[in-house]
Amino acid sequence: MTGTLESPVATSQRKPRRHVEQAAAPSSARRIDIDIDPADPLLIYLRSATGPVEIGALPSSSPAVARLIAQDVQLVVPLVTSGELVGILALGPRLSERTYSRNDRRLLESLVRYAAPALRLGQLMRAQERQARERERIEQELHVAQLIQQQFLPAELPELGGWHLAAFYRPARTVGGDFYDLIELADGRIMVVTGDVTDKGVPAALVMASTHALLRSTAAVVTSPGEVLRRVNELLIPQIPAHMFVTCLVLVIDLDSGRTQFANAGHNLPYVRRGDRVDQLHARGMPLGLMPGSQYDEHETVIDPGEIVLLYSDGITEQHDASREMFGFGRTADLVARARSGQDLIDDAVQSLTTFSADVEQEDDITLVALVRGRRGTAPDAVTFTVPSVSGTERDVMERVARIASPVLGGARLDALKTAVSETVMNAIEHGNRGDAGLDVTVSVRFGADAVTVDVGDFGRGLRQDAEVPDLDLKLAGLQTPRGWGLFLVRELVDRVEEFRDGDRHVVRLTMRTGEADAAHSTAAERRDDESAS
Repeated sequence: MTGTLESPVATSQRKPRRHVEQAAAPSSARRIDIDIDPADPLLIYLRSATGPVEIGALPSSSPAVARLIAQDVQLVVPLVTSGELVGILALGPRLSERTYSRNDRRLLESLVRYAAPALRLGQLMRAQERQARERERIEQELHVAQLIQQQFLPAELPELGGWHLAAFYRPARTVGGDFYDLIELADGRIMVVTGDVTDKGVPAALVMASTHALLRSTAAVVTSPGEVLRRVNELLIPQIPAHMFVTCLVLVIDLDSGRTQFANAGHNLPYVRRGDRVDQLHARGMPLGLMPGSQYDEHETVIDPGEIVLLYSDGITEQHDASREMFGFGRTADLVARARSGQDLIDDAVQSLTTFSADVEQEDDITLVALVRGRRGTAPDAVTFTVPSVSGTERDVMERVARIASPVLGGARLDALKTAVSETVMNAIEHGNRGDAGLDVTVSVRFGADAVTVDVGDFGRGLRQDAEVPDLDLKLAGLQTPRGWGLFLVRELVDRVEEFRDGDRHVVRLTMRTGEADAAHSTAAERRDDESAS
């Protein structure tokens, strides 16, 4: 009869009792099942034993010894390696009914020298496997939490008819406590919200989700920023964990007049660039979830055409560099002062923060929302959206890009860009993503001083750089493939075609000149067409 007890010492702090596990044994062996408490005198005795021990020599005060005797155990061999008791070998009467001889004991001692390390190695491997499975489970749950949290952030920024939006969000961990939202109100105004939950990770993400839901439901009932914050505070206090709170800023904007009402619950003060001056919108109020009965000051301003507003969390201002200096408010205000557009402000902020912090780990969640009131007839500085890889989607993309670009392009130039975009998106769907509807195509329209660019991203190789120039006679003669017109058209229709990689995406960039260069180009092209026709 044999049996083993695995890791009684290593696991004694996790479980109050341990169980003797059946080891491999001859068919005539009987299974023994014995629980041994981690504080049992037997374990203390065996840690210092030097070899096999007769059952009668074991501590009589041990409950485990009494159970071993009841199971007819005669000899106990401690399995010790590196000073640690990792198991017990319990032996019953020999089949020959003889007592265990000196040679038997020497054999058992030799066996223990090999068996104890092997047993400990097996225990460690099983522990590592359990830890690996636990890490995998946690990673999967965090991934699901990340996907859920992403649903609370706007999937794409809305087009607000002359108001241009750009945003950036990056949590310090897989999930975070920062959030922003854009809520269209029943009266046509828009509510812009940014918030920051104290702490990071899953606890902050849970509070963030609750606060986000409360803000949305409250905004459906009242539209006054101060009243929204007051009601959310009262609803949040009973459910928020101790030592946690939420800072939050709410702006309600009339898109036609620029009239803006705002209230603040302890959040960073937003910056506004007015001409050559950068101001802050001051408003006071306690963070949400701290004190019942809190009131929130409500103020009003007007955002004039061309002015830029930056809403941000302390993840940017409180980020440190290697010498423990903070990025600070001064550098943040400088970003606003030199920004040419909302998207330029976001890009500059991310790049400046990366350069400043260098190899220092991101310390807190970062949220940036740039809001620009454009002048009448201007296009947004950047619009980004995604579409599934489904045949026919290219037509929708073509029309959407045309609407976005129409303030700066028109006539034949706009039609040419539409066709080039359609061909490029179709190529991204069919060749880049191979028609997999689970893979999306990203489209980003950006406006510079004298050109508009359209980036089309997929997960494949994109355009063929070595494609033949299409020749109708050669194609009719079967000397060229029937394909290839799309790439030829794209390169002929726009002013420039570039290809590059951006992370895991392949991107094709189409550039079309605007303004005076556009007009000169179009006039010359039309003159050539007229001369050819005559």
